[in-house]
Amino acid sequence: MKNNNFFLALLATLTLGLAPFTPEPHFFEKIHKVLGGAVGMKPIDWFDLVLHGAPWVWLAIESFKLVRSKIQKS
Repeated sequence: MKNNNFFLALLATLTLGLAPFTPEPHFFEKIHKVLGGAVGMKPIDWFDLVLHGAPWVWLAIESFKLVRSKIQKS
């Protein structure tokens, strides 16, 4: 079951986290805007960042849990 959560998080990241795929995924576009000072970002842009960023956060959490469980088993 634990690996199942990881694969679901991976699937969500590869689909929602990277959508739309062209010309640049929204998540990376929004990160570039935030790193550039977030000039001109509207509330919908912040919502978009959270929406497309959530799968990445979920994947990071599940990856951490998976690595931690592998370390504890050895």
